[in-house]
Amino acid sequence: MSDVVIYHNPACGTSRNTLALLREKGVEPRVVEYLKTGWTEPQLKALAARAGVPLRSFLRTRGTPAEALGLTLAGVTEDQLAAAMVRDPILVERPIVEGPRGAALCRPANRALDVV
Repeated sequence: MSDVVIYHNPACGTSRNTLALLREKGVEPRVVEYLKTGWTEPQLKALAARAGVPLRSFLRTRGTPAEALGLTLAGVTEDQLAAAMVRDPILVERPIVEGPRGAALCRPANRALDVV
């Protein structure tokens, strides 16, 4: 099993580019299509911690109901964000790559190389 995981949305160009870049560099990651598998709150919080960013950094606002749900407001807690992201995985920005050197939201795709 690979020690690199990409949380992937095959409909996303950046996600596809990141996966292609990893493979081009000789890395065959474990691919998790998170829209199918979903998330857990501990998993999301652990990924954000490994990336060294607040969970809010993983919130996708474009093309999602994040704003309508009030998730972009300043007072929203990490617990509230995590619960919303578990309920509706489309709220998580993609792709996220986790590797031996941490985790990163890979926008742009070459950020994946920082963690593998």
